[in-house]
Amino acid sequence: MTRSHFARVAVLFVPLLASALSGCSGGQPQAEDAHLPMASVASLPAEVLEAPVVVQQAYRYAAANSDILTHIPCYCGCGDMGHASNYACYISGTQPDGALIFDSHALGCSICVDITQDVMRMRAEGKDVKAMRAAIDATYSRYGPSNMP
Repeated sequence: MTRSHFARVAVLFVPLLASALSGCSGGQPQAEDAHLPMASVASLPAEVLEAPVVVQQAYRYAAANSDILTHIPCYCGCGDMGHASNYACYISGTQPDGALIFDSHALGCSICVDITQDVMRMRAEGKDVKAMRAAIDATYSRYGPSNMP
C-alpha cells in the first residue's frame, strides 16, 4: 500500500472507528437499553453534548435521578470543591424556574462518570440505594476520600 493510499484509507477509516467506539460503553449499560430514567439530550448544555457518549449518559442520568445520586458518594476528591454527593459532580443547583444548573466537573473526571455508570448498571440490575452505596464505597474508596459521611 502506498503512503497516499494509506492516508486516504486512514482518513475514511478513523472517523468510522471513532464513531463506532463512541457508541460503546465499555460494558456499561446503554441507558436506552436498560430502560433507566434519563433527562432529554436537549436539556444538556453544549459542552456536555461535545463529550463522549458515556459522559453524556452520566449527565442525563444524574439530571433525572437526584433521588439516587444524592445518596451516592464520589471519591475523586471533589469534596474540597463543596460537592456533597456524586450528583453534585453534575448538577450544582436549580434556577428559580426549576431548570437545572449543570456543573462541568464531571466532564473531566473519569471517577465521577465511572461511579455513575456503575450506579446505572446496578439500578438496571434492580439493586437498591443501600446496596449501590456499599458497592461504590467498596470499589472506589481506594481512590480518595468520600465526599459524604
